[in-house]
Amino acid sequence: MLFIGIDLGTSSTKLLLSDERGNILNTVSRDYPLMFPHPGWSEQDPDQWWMACKEGIPELLKGFDASQVAGIGSGGQMHGLVVLDKDDNVIRPAILWNDGRTAKEVEYLNNVIGKEKLSALTSNIAFAGFTAPKIMWLRDNEPENFCRISKIMLPKDYITYRLTGTHCCDYSDASGMLLLDVRNKVWSDEMLDVCSVSRSQMPWLFESYDVVGTLTEDVASMLGLPATVKVVAGAGDNAAAAVGTGTVGEGRCNISIGTSGTVFISSDHFSVDPNNALHAFAHADGGYHLMGCMLSAASCNKWFCSDILGTDDYAELQKDIRREDLGNNHVFFLPYLMGERSPINDTDARGTFTGMTMDTSRKSMVQAVLEGVAFAIRDSVEVAKSLGIEIKRSRICGGGAKSGLWKTIFANVLGIPLDMVKTEQGPGFGAVMLAMVGCGLYPDVQNAVSDLVTAASTVEPEDDLVLRYEDRYRRFRQIYPAMKELFRNLE
Repeated sequence: MLFIGIDLGTSSTKLLLSDERGNILNTVSRDYPLMFPHPGWSEQDPDQWWMACKEGIPELLKGFDASQVAGIGSGGQMHGLVVLDKDDNVIRPAILWNDGRTAKEVEYLNNVIGKEKLSALTSNIAFAGFTAPKIMWLRDNEPENFCRISKIMLPKDYITYRLTGTHCCDYSDASGMLLLDVRNKVWSDEMLDVCSVSRSQMPWLFESYDVVGTLTEDVASMLGLPATVKVVAGAGDNAAAAVGTGTVGEGRCNISIGTSGTVFISSDHFSVDPNNALHAFAHADGGYHLMGCMLSAASCNKWFCSDILGTDDYAELQKDIRREDLGNNHVFFLPYLMGERSPINDTDARGTFTGMTMDTSRKSMVQAVLEGVAFAIRDSVEVAKSLGIEIKRSRICGGGAKSGLWKTIFANVLGIPLDMVKTEQGPGFGAVMLAMVGCGLYPDVQNAVSDLVTAASTVEPEDDLVLRYEDRYRRFRQIYPAMKELFRNLE
């Protein structure tokens, strides 16, 4: 048997082909553009995602027996609002997870509806990236488009819909909409009323490994696949990446350094951060997880290197940063280029360099960016610690984890060992395992992970660097509170 994993990202869709032993046989990637129609806005054309899959899957299968494909799973960027009309046409570009236009709606939800009520209804409070505020923005700012809505879905679910004709969503992805009663895994009728939408517009809900349908005949013919291929509900990208790194069950942790950055803590049991600084979501393994999410992680490094310094050779820029430089940098960077979610929930927050002098070098600024992202991830780890959660080690994944220097910085800022897994395909590999469970190859996600996920290498913290970074982190923690009011006034 063969399995296809779809990793629907913000800048590209990555497709992978796996055999039933989890060996990656082929990968294909298709890039597509982001649109920024106004400062702080972020949109994408859903048909670009479908085109990436429609063109990429036949290429993925070249040289392989397509008749052996048994299942397809997906992991996708979360929170994006995709709306279709009664004829299944996309009404407008998708409003993405890192879009910051909903400050007014978030303020209304948190301060008028109230954080306490939101948490009771959905186990979370409103953040600008969540889907519910986007729906409210669309209702109030584009009423003609809002009135045309027949179906509401998330990015990966649009691909599933095109593959199968099934309007569905899994619990992990639905958790980030602020429309799901996460504890009970049902849509919250009160929240649907707040957003002026009905249950008939919302997708059917499934566990991530549930089979939601098979390929339509037209799609099967177009892709060169059997119409019997099973498609599972899939998962939000962070939950899928957690499965791909073996972060399932009780008390496991994964740190992802992708376009965004996340701290993901899995659990067999439902729990909520009483201050709602961490999200309380369902997990793709059938359990739950707490997650802290920063909006700009590896994208900070890409912005500084590509847009400011004019080079994509990240390794070249990092090669002069020595061990003795770590924890001794006099420059700090706040990584809030798109505002920030966890744990500060501030759409007005912005990126800053602080502490520059006449002898500040390009090297110091590159290092400050890498350290700033690690410090911001630690902010969410500190929230987890305050809840009594002990994180003794973590898996680490994402494009940023390919940098040995950055992993070293993370290990010493956090003071824990960081494990890289053998298969570094994150959401795509997790999606493959979900498809394997859906096709009956494994009885559950835990068994798939136990059989297929192994650690390949570990970065250990070093006592002297941990101490240095402890001091630097305490200083970093002082910058945002000092800047908070200024950020608001600048806006």
